[in-house]
Amino acid sequence: MKGKVGRAATVLILVALASSCTKDGAEVSGIEGSRMDMQEAAERADGILDAVLAEIQPGVEWTHGPTTTGVCDVTRRRTVMTIVSAGRRGSFLGLVDRFWRKSEYRIKAVNDDVDVPAIFAQTGDGFGVSLIVGDKGQVFFEVDSPCVRESDVADPVAKPSGPSYAGIEVIPRPNVHSDFWSAGAS
Repeated sequence: MKGKVGRAATVLILVALASSCTKDGAEVSGIEGSRMDMQEAAERADGILDAVLAEIQPGVEWTHGPTTTGVCDVTRRRTVMTIVSAGRRGSFLGLVDRFWRKSEYRIKAVNDDVDVPAIFAQTGDGFGVSLIVGDKGQVFFEVDSPCVRESDVADPVAKPSGPSYAGIEVIPRPNVHSDFWSAGAS
């Protein structure tokens, strides 16, 4: 138990480092006086998520996670509902890592712990991007904006590739079988 708590704490620290934000936006983005507002940042985050999920072949089913806003930032999330077996997780993470590097994202940290593998990156315009494999192998993608102007934020417009769990407090465990990604899973 102690080892799992330590690994979880390490992942939380890495997430905090990867998504730090200051009021003026300078720390994360290097952009003085960003003209982007929260809605535009949410749309940019959606585009980042769309791109990485389109890169994953064979495709996976996903659903929207909750959108959250801070004082000057917005976070969009997507949860993969396809079962990614332990034997396929390395391939999954490798595919995403290569795509982010090809997209010139800066890889900030990689957690190669088999229980909670994760990749934390940053786009050239200061968006923090992460992939975390959680309990039961469920894959989570998250995009955190740099500090932007405050505004209202609408729900994402992209339709999930599987069932929508909008309005449900807890997204279920992965429940979609893939001949490729779920190989070897029970």
